[in-house]
Amino acid sequence: MITLIIIGITCVISYLAFQDSALFSKLSFNAYDIVHRKQYYRLITNAFVHANWEHLLMNMLVLYFFGQTQEFVYQGFEKAFLFPLLYILAIPASSLISLSSHKDDPFYTAVGASGAVNAVVFSYILINPLSNIYIFFAIPIKAIIFAVLYLAYSWYMAKRNRDHIGHEAHISGAIFGLIYTIATVPDVLKHFVYQFVN
Repeated sequence: MITLIIIGITCVISYLAFQDSALFSKLSFNAYDIVHRKQYYRLITNAFVHANWEHLLMNMLVLYFFGQTQEFVYQGFEKAFLFPLLYILAIPASSLISLSSHKDDPFYTAVGASGAVNAVVFSYILINPLSNIYIFFAIPIKAIIFAVLYLAYSWYMAKRNRDHIGHEAHISGAIFGLIYTIATVPDVLKHFVYQFVN
């Protein structure tokens, strides 16, 4: 249910931003405005706007599939509040690299829930490294291999910096998702190693 609520809120705000370029600009991530103009709200709001419909659809589909699984994981520990906390904290945490790299660049902007979604995905991968993830819903690939390839792609796209998608946030989000899961899921590292050994 929490995943669906997050998806609903994100879709509504993204739709409104599609219709209003001023709103899009106001909510987007801009490290210069955050650091020099104290617009700290951008650390959160950027996750609720997207570059286009395709960007929104991809993020929300990934969140739908992986979010519900991770909700179930935390409910199993009778700590359901830990899932929304993972998502909410991942939003600013996933912007740390971009914040540091672009704090003096007033023209750099980025939007999208990719960082927070990536935290959820990598939380899943840490728990299920040998499960299959289906690229384009058809091509199976082991989760751990997908993780490596996805981070390499994110690094490459971040270097190009030709769109409004926060590719650096993918890396920060992944790191945060791993750290958060290690801190909140009992014996997760032992479980991770056990799957490879067996």
